[in-house]
Amino acid sequence: MANDIQETAAVKRTAARPFRRAVLRGLAVLIPPLFTILIIVWAINTTKSYMLEPVTDWARDGLVWFLADVRVDPPLPSPTAKRVELDGRTYRRVENDTFIPEAVYELVQRQPGEKMPSSGEGYYRRYVDLTYLRPMFAIPFFLAVFILLLYFLGKFMVVGIGGFFTGMFERLMLHMPGVRSVYSAIKQVTDFVFSEKEMTFTRIVAVEFPCKGSWSVGFVTGESLKTIRDALDEPVLAVLIPYAPPVTGCVITVRKSECIDLDM
Repeated sequence: MANDIQETAAVKRTAARPFRRAVLRGLAVLIPPLFTILIIVWAINTTKSYMLEPVTDWARDGLVWFLADVRVDPPLPSPTAKRVELDGRTYRRVENDTFIPEAVYELVQRQPGEKMPSSGEGYYRRYVDLTYLRPMFAIPFFLAVFILLLYFLGKFMVVGIGGFFTGMFERLMLHMPGVRSVYSAIKQVTDFVFSEKEMTFTRIVAVEFPCKGSWSVGFVTGESLKTIRDALDEPVLAVLIPYAPPVTGCVITVRKSECIDLDM
């Protein structure tokens, strides 16, 4: 009886393993693209919230200040008049009893947005959104300006004064408790991703790393330190062991005789 129960349990475990393996394989396939999409969406939303929207608000306020033609208490043919002719242009009354050009009034009336404006400035803000800050025009324009600013910033950092300010800022960040660890980690990642320096790999080898009996694939970057080579009295190599995911890695020094060349 006990043997039958044990056999039944073993059969159930065996039947469950393919299901579990299939689920794990599905997660392995799903998680990388899902995380990639989440990171991209996060980057887009962060850029929109902290860069695009503030810049758009500043541009809107500047355009409204430059364009707004809001008349307060103009001469009226009657106290309840909805239109008035001023300087050869027709103006329309809005809710706060100010007057704006009829072309602005009619355009906003056709496309009021979420809520109809109640003031002349509100009408002009909506008018600027409809004419000057439409997404199909504003986003490419602001993106081009942002890239241009990055270009000038990069050029500025190349010269001596730019490097001086960069060094001061980094020293400040590295002396702030709590901030320096986060800044250092982000700096390492950005330096690795955006660095223009290319690392030359002479060949691919297998080395015992991180312990004896465990083999890792690495890239030979060249000969290692002369001091180590002299101490061991044999050639040594510097080998880059990449981590997974391949964002960074570590460089180790191994005897040349302990490396196995791989035809890869």
